Amino acid sequence: MHRHRALCERAVDPLEIAAGLEAHGVTDRTAARFRHRDVFSLAEEMYARVPRDTDTPEPLAEAPDTPSGARWIALGLLPGVLCAATVAALRLTGGRAQVIAAAVGVLAVAVALSVVLRRGPLRAEAHAPVGRTCWLLAYAVFGDGLLRAALGGGPDGLPDGTVAGPWGIATAPLLALALACAPAVWIAHVLATRARHKLATSRGLADFTTALRPLLLGLVALFLVVLAALLTLTGTVLGEPHGLPEGLTLGALLLLARLLTVHGFAHAPSLVLTAVAAAEATALATLFAGRLPGWDVLAVPVESLVELWGPAAVPTSACGLGALVLLVHATRRLTRASAHAPADRPR
Repeated sequence: MHRHRALCERAVDPLEIAAGLEAHGVTDRTAARFRHRDVFSLAEEMYARVPRDTDTPEPLAEAPDTPSGARWIALGLLPGVLCAATVAALRLTGGRAQVIAAAVGVLAVAVALSVVLRRGPLRAEAHAPVGRTCWLLAYAVFGDGLLRAALGGGPDGLPDGTVAGPWGIATAPLLALALACAPAVWIAHVLATRARHKLATSRGLADFTTALRPLLLGLVALFLVVLAALLTLTGTVLGEPHGLPEGLTLGALLLLARLLTVHGFAHAPSLVLTAVAAAEATALATLFAGRLPGWDVLAVPVESLVELWGPAAVPTSACGLGALVLLVHATRRLTRASAHAPADRPR
């Protein structure tokens, strides 16, 4: 009680103390040493025993975006709208005007995305791996075309004539991911809101975890359904391949990484995004290195993978494995009460 006195004095209910104790590593086994069946029971006694300042009680404040979730969801539409306008401008212009439209569009989308990630449900205090995320998005646009070019001996030696431009720019996946910002904002808002509600109504930490795990998995599945619809729609409208496997795995990877970062678990997403980006870069590097005399053996693994499953196999396998690792990590971390405690508490 002496060690956690500050936590108890500012808590407004026992579950807030339980979440803080869990964040400090207190488990049910630790609670048993103090003759309590679980952490929640220990928190109830601590809440009853420690006097609090009743003159200025600290309420269980909700996040600033909670009362106006619709406003942040509407703001989440902005990157998608600007990205759609940029794609339209690129298709309607040419020459210098096209270059200017591309530069202005990329800048506008980047600013809108920065606003979405700095405010509202997707904001995070922890450092986000921006460089690795940009690489993954760039690979979604240029990666498959560049991979085909490397396999075909260069942009003029492609085995099929379906690739437009020097490397085959795919705008449909990027547009779909930009449009998916709004569903991602809504999912983060629902997860935070329902978690605070469960934190206030649960009778124990185990009850909280049991209630939150299906909610988290259901929200991720819903996001994938919406993203699949967006990929199909953008591919049909733009006349490009839908790119469902690589688009879905990349979307799941970015969503899970952001949710973990929002709730203070930024280390694992940073490592996973680094590994995925390195895997994609290595695949391209080995293909180009394999064109050097005597180094053709380096390209054999990637060539075999592409021969079996196509160029999409490289980003799909890399992003899919990374998303699976983050999903397992999220079901362990984001279902803990301490993950949804107020931001000033350590995690």
